[in-house]
Amino acid sequence: MGNASLKAQIMDERAVDRAITRIAHEIIEHNEGAEGIALVGIQRRGVPIAERLADKIEAIENVRPNVGKLDISFYRDDFSQHVAPVRHATEVLFDINGADIVLVDDVLYTGRTVRSALDALVDFGRPKTVQLAVMVDRGHRELPIRADYVGKNVPSAKEEDVRVCIEPLDDKDAVEIWAIDKNAGGEQ
Repeated sequence: MGNASLKAQIMDERAVDRAITRIAHEIIEHNEGAEGIALVGIQRRGVPIAERLADKIEAIENVRPNVGKLDISFYRDDFSQHVAPVRHATEVLFDINGADIVLVDDVLYTGRTVRSALDALVDFGRPKTVQLAVMVDRGHRELPIRADYVGKNVPSAKEEDVRVCIEPLDDKDAVEIWAIDKNAGGEQ
């Protein structure tokens, strides 16, 4: 990857928390409560976002949805281009058959990650519905995929990198836009 420089922070800790709270309320409203809902975070940053959504849903409804972790490394359509993909834990320790599954990710971009997650998810069963919650939708879709719940729409250039920072993986909660200098060497 080329050099990157921070262009802007578009969400701070409070804005991230407000977005998660709003998404939790939207999930509850859309599903008419929390019964039968399960959240599945796409590794890496979708997992802590899913955990926080579960915390908020439990605080509102007094029902904690099941939370799973999904690693899509071997489901990616560019898998053969990676010498050694970084593996993360997949933990879906509940029955997804007939459940309303909310896939959770940090950034929706081309849609390829979500397509891979759908492929991985059906290996665990047949959910009643699959919904998508993302912290950021940055546009530039290559596949016909849209999010049901969005923390913030962030129009961005392809030469930019939209990054969600989320504790405990990062030292803060924020959404940032980084400029990528492709002329500095390496690939994006």
